Amino acid sequence: MSIDITFLGTGGSWPSGDRNVTAIGLRLDGHVILLDCGEGTQRQLMRSNLSFMAISRIFISHFHGDHFLGIAGMVQSMALNERVDPLHIYGPPRTEEFVARLLRTGHFGLNFPVFVHDLEPGEEVRFDRFAVRPFAAEHSVPTYGYVIEEDERLGRFDRARAEELGIPPGPLYKRLHNGETVEHGGRTFSPDMVVGPPRPGMRIVYSGDTRPCPRLEEVARGADVLIHEATLGLELGEKAHEYGHSTARDAAAIAARCGVRYLFLFHLSPRYNDPAPILAEARDVFADAIVPDDLDEFTIPYADQASSNSS
Repeated sequence: MSIDITFLGTGGSWPSGDRNVTAIGLRLDGHVILLDCGEGTQRQLMRSNLSFMAISRIFISHFHGDHFLGIAGMVQSMALNERVDPLHIYGPPRTEEFVARLLRTGHFGLNFPVFVHDLEPGEEVRFDRFAVRPFAAEHSVPTYGYVIEEDERLGRFDRARAEELGIPPGPLYKRLHNGETVEHGGRTFSPDMVVGPPRPGMRIVYSGDTRPCPRLEEVARGADVLIHEATLGLELGEKAHEYGHSTARDAAAIAARCGVRYLFLFHLSPRYNDPAPILAEARDVFADAIVPDDLDEFTIPYADQASSNSS
C-alpha cells in the first residue's frame, strides 16, 4: 500500500494570502480520505492532484469554522457533478447534528447519499487494509485527533530460498506468500520455509487542534508520520496553551520523545507570513521537521524501503 499526503490547507483560524485553512488529503490503498475540510477546500482540491469526486470519507476533528466550513460547498459541487457514490462524514459527538444544520443552509438537491457518523474515542472505521481511530485531543471544544493504521503486512518472500528448495517460479510463490501450504514434485512446502516474519504496517497520527497532551503522545509513539498543529511560536507559548493549541517546539518535542519518522507541522497562525521561524524552532528539537506549503505532496515509504519522494 502506498501512502500519499496532500496538504490542501496548512493555515489556521482564517485564510491568508499564502495558506488556506485546514484540510489534508490522504491516498491509501486506492481510497482517498480527507482530514478536516476548512472553507475553500474544494478549490484547493481542484488545484491539486486529488479529485473531490474521489473522496469517500471525511474525518472532522472539531467544529471550529476553519476545520469544517468547506463541507457544504464541496458537497454541492459533488452533486452538481452528478456524484452517485456515497460520502461518509465522521467526527466527535454532535457531528450528525452540526453537518445536518450545515447542509440545510442551502437547496443542495443531493442526488447521492451522505452518511454522518458520531464517533467515540477508540471506535474503529475499517477499510480494506487499514483502520481509522479517533482519540480525544485537548482543545477549547470537544476535539478528536485520528490514528490511521495499516494492517500488518506479509513478511518478505525469499525467492532465493524458494529456488534452492526447487519450487518453480509462478503461482506457487504467490500462494506461499499468502500463507498457503503447497505441494510440488511430491514434496510439501509451508510458508515459513520461504516467508519471513510479518512486518508492521504504516501508522499516521493527525493531532487535530490540541495543546500537548498525554493521549497524543501515547498514540504517536513509534508512528511513521505525525501531522501536528503548530499554531504559534515559542514566544506565544502561554497563549497557545491557554487556547488549546501547541507551539512548533511542543510538536517537535512530542515527535522526538515518540520516535516518529516524519513530522509535518500545520495550522500556522496567519500572523506568520514567513514560516521560517516556526521551522527553525521545530528543528532545534527535531531536525527533520517539515512545514509544508499548501498543495505540497509527499509519498511516505515504509521504514524498510527507500527515502520519500516529495514535491
